Amino acid sequence: MTLILPERLAKKQATQNKENDTRPESAKVPQPTGWRIVVLPHKGATTTKGGVHLTDKTVDSTQLTSVVALVLETGPDAYADKEKFPHGPWCKKGDWVVFARYAGSRVPIEGGEIRILNDDEILAKVDDPKDILQVY
Repeated sequence: MTLILPERLAKKQATQNKENDTRPESAKVPQPTGWRIVVLPHKGATTTKGGVHLTDKTVDSTQLTSVVALVLETGPDAYADKEKFPHGPWCKKGDWVVFARYAGSRVPIEGGEIRILNDDEILAKVDDPKDILQVY
């Protein structure tokens, strides 16, 4: 059964739920299952080199097309297959990684999105996300 609320009540309820949630932000990240990895795509710069501030829409679209992300969590079975990953994990929590533009599932969150990738969708690790501009 689905409860349908008028938009004004749904907004009020969402605001109340948000105000009452005292968990730290890190606890709000979905815990990946199996061989999956949760990553936060890099948003990039919010200003141009000349100091012009970019709109929120531009920054969001940059994050949407980003191919670089920060690893937030790894699932319990990620990189557990010794035949597929004989040299061990390709990445760990806190690493910056490169992935294919359309890889994974997009999950909207406040302020952008996260992606849930399979462990074998990681293409490379990078030290600084600003080093990667665009992958074609």
